[in-house]
Amino acid sequence: MKYFAALMMGLLVTNAYAVDLSGIYDCRGEDAHEGEYTGMVTMKLRKEHSKGADTSYDFQLEVPDYGIYKGHAAAHGMHAAMHFALPVENGEYGGKTNDYGTGIAEFKKGADGRLMFRKFYFEPAFKGGNTGVEECVRR
Repeated sequence: MKYFAALMMGLLVTNAYAVDLSGIYDCRGEDAHEGEYTGMVTMKLRKEHSKGADTSYDFQLEVPDYGIYKGHAAAHGMHAAMHFALPVENGEYGGKTNDYGTGIAEFKKGADGRLMFRKFYFEPAFKGGNTGVEECVRR
C-alpha cells in the first residue's frame, strides 16, 4: 500500500509542474484548401502569466509565400490551444483573406528525445472555412 501511495504522490508532483514548450519548431502541414506546406513555429514562455502546469506563450508561425501568423498559446501540461492570424490589413482581421484560426496540439517527446507536437486547426473565415494538420519538431 505504501508503494501505491508513493506512486500516486509522484504522479501528482509530476503533473503540478509543466514542461517549458518554448523553442523553434520545424513544421510540415496539410491544409484542406492549400495542400502541403512547410513552416517554422516559435513559442516563447510568458512566465508572468504561467503557474504550475498552466503555461502561456507568445506564438508565431512563419509560412513561406503566405506570411507570418502571430498569436498566443495556452497550455496545460503537454496540451495547448493556439490562436494565430495574419496581420490586420485594410481593417480586416487576418489580412485581406481573413486567414486566422485556432488550433489544438498535443506535445510529446520523439524517439530522438526532441519535443514535437501535432496540431489540428480550424479557420472559420478563410475561403469559407478551412481545417488542417501540422506536425512540428523542436530544433
